[in-house]
Amino acid sequence: MQVSLSFERSLSKDVAIMVDVLRASTTITVALEKIPNIIPTLEIEEALALAPEHQAFLAGERGGATIEGFDVGNSPLEIQELEGETLIITTSNGTRILEGIRGRAMIGSFINARAVANKALQVATDHVEVVMAGVRGNFAIEDFLGAGEIISHLQDEELDEMAQAACLAIENQEKVDQAVKGSRSAQNLKKLGFGKDVEFCLQRDKSQLVPEFKDGLIRILE
Repeated sequence: MQVSLSFERSLSKDVAIMVDVLRASTTITVALEKIPNIIPTLEIEEALALAPEHQAFLAGERGGATIEGFDVGNSPLEIQELEGETLIITTSNGTRILEGIRGRAMIGSFINARAVANKALQVATDHVEVVMAGVRGNFAIEDFLGAGEIISHLQDEELDEMAQAACLAIENQEKVDQAVKGSRSAQNLKKLGFGKDVEFCLQRDKSQLVPEFKDGLIRILE
């Protein structure tokens, strides 16, 4: 099985795992514990238009800040307060990447790294691609390290050199945590009052859920 790591763009037609550690991947995974249907949108206006039709909660951010008029931000802690049938979410980076995945699209982060890696191996034919979301077109160290955590559970496969590098980069958990907490994204979230979200997103294998994006909807992949 070939395992590759890419940034922003997905090339695989087999299985791709989108990684947006701070915070879309984590928030979506947590939301699925209580909300079975999640609709990601690119634009705020689209989210607002769809909400009445689906009687849905609204979650989202721009630049890390909660969107005015939404029920919650893109926060894995806040999202736990909601329970219902449908959530609509729009974020600066993660939801944009999902739309560009051509193969089977899964969502991964530190909190479900082992589960998403195992599921990818089960369903992939010959290629597992891990896609870093980044931040507005820029490399984000937290996504590189989150990808490494997932790839560490795929070490027996054929890793490309970027995948090998990410895997090597997460060998010291203390240094990984320090790097994520010191990242631009984390510092921005702390300024906005979401410091606890950063701590939450660094938990390893807290969840066994694997989100799958298919036909415009995110659900648990059984």
